Order: sequence, then C-alpha cells, then structure tokens
Amino acid sequence: MDSTHERESPEQRVREEFAVVLDFLPHGSPLDTRPSHRKTPLVQAIGKTHLVLLELVPKKEAQIQPLQEVYLGEGKRDEIHHIVGRIGLDKLTATARSTLELVLKDVIRKNEARFVTFFNKSQPLSTRMHQLELLPGLGKKHMWEIVERRDEKPFESFTDLKARVKLMPDPEKLIVRRILKELEGQEKHRLFVDV
Repeated sequence: MDSTHERESPEQRVREEFAVVLDFLPHGSPLDTRPSHRKTPLVQAIGKTHLVLLELVPKKEAQIQPLQEVYLGEGKRDEIHHIVGRIGLDKLTATARSTLELVLKDVIRKNEARFVTFFNKSQPLSTRMHQLELLPGLGKKHMWEIVERRDEKPFESFTDLKARVKLMPDPEKLIVRRILKELEGQEKHRLFVDV
C-alpha cells in the first residue's frame, strides 16, 4: 500500500497519477548514511497535476531516465514500486534541481489553458492584495491592466495576454518563478502547488 503522505490526514492528500522524473539515483540518496549495499535506488520526480515533489522507489528491472514520465496511479505500475513520500526542494540533487525548471516549463506549455485560466479567474486576497500580485515581477499596474482586459474579454492564450497587456512580463517565466517559490515552502498562499 502506498503511503504517499503518511503524516497528513486523508482530506489533505493529493494524489498524482503521473510524474516526471527529475533524477534517478541507482545507488540511493547521497544523504543516506547507511552502507551502500543497504541503500535503495530512488527516483526524484514532480507530479504533473499537483506539482508536488516526490521521492519514489523504482522496480528492480526498471530503466529510468530524467524527463521520463512515470505512472503513479492505483493501477499496475511499470516502473515505480512505491512512493516514499514528498520531499522538499532542498532535498533535490543538483541534477534534479537543474532539470526542475525545464520540466516546469514543459508542464506549463502543455497545460497552457489551465494557467491562462488563472489570469482570467484570479481574485483579490484582501483589499490591498490580489492573487496576480503574488507572481514575482508582477506589480499593481500590470495587475489592474490584466483585470481590465479580462473583463472586456477573457484571455485565450499567453500570446493573447502579452498582446493585450502592455509590457507584460513573460507569463510562463512568472509562473515558473512562483512555483519554485511555493516548492521552497516559504509561501503562505498557494496558487499552483497543491498541498
């Protein structure tokens, strides 16, 4: 049985169906102090839907490569034996960390509609702060212009957003930076990474 999130109550759990491999550690974690013959091979990955960083144990015969997509759902898994649990950004290997941004860009491109919806439906958090302002590099001026333009007509794509909002920073880069901040665990408000 998978114990993806053992310390969390059932209503807090999010389950990933698919993850993208960030790094494969055939000799286990370098942080593991046990003798090498007792270490378990590990995979560091990020879930494609909830963007949760995970540590996985591969099946013995599995050939796993960075950037490979692996199935984590309830059915038969070909490459993954079980899910160890979540890991923090600080526990990623250098390879996993360098692969992470590339994978995030790919996930954002392939799910552009999901992220454009954020720009179309984001709401104020308080009288002084709007969800849009939580994106690093997006200030009040851009926030107000986005709100005005989306009220006229919802944005259809990142290209549409950039065309209709003057001097709009690259939305994809803003989202990648925000996701990285959320993965660091320092953010009170979560926009993209599910808990």
